[in-house]
Amino acid sequence: MDPFLILLNSFSSSLSDSELDSLKFLCRKEISKRRLESVRSGRDLFGILLEQQLIASDKVSVLEELFKNIKREDLVSQLKQFEEEGEVNAPDDQPDAHEKPIEVICDNVGKDWKMLVRKLDVSEVKLERIVAANPYNLREQFYQSLREWQKWKGRDAKVADLIKALRGCNMNLVADKVEK
Repeated sequence: MDPFLILLNSFSSSLSDSELDSLKFLCRKEISKRRLESVRSGRDLFGILLEQQLIASDKVSVLEELFKNIKREDLVSQLKQFEEEGEVNAPDDQPDAHEKPIEVICDNVGKDWKMLVRKLDVSEVKLERIVAANPYNLREQFYQSLREWQKWKGRDAKVADLIKALRGCNMNLVADKVEK
């Protein structure tokens, strides 16, 4: 399991309703009012912040600032401890192996990219969230969808699975390029 997600889950369970309301208020410039209204827990809020790439295991300054503003120094110190233990960079090691195939796929798959993402079993809900977060950038929607698949599969995210899905969508030319 991702240590950063475990930490965020721990933070979520320690937040009171009023603290969550304060965090939502502080995030109004980054997150639309409609999306904030759907936030019912810290996990919901952190999920949106992760989705919009405002926070990540190696990018915690926004989270630190939020916790300082709601006077939760205990959470700030847990965050600092997490950074100091060196685990901040560890989750980034895994996706690098897949970065090149994802770039090749994004460069060569056209308007049928959703068919490929569905073949990889990325849920419709996640797909809709990604599209909503990047409404005018199809390439970014596709890229984030593939990254979501990668995060969901974790260590089981194999290039062979991408190739199999590409071939299943009759995108053999792209599959050949990924194999090279």
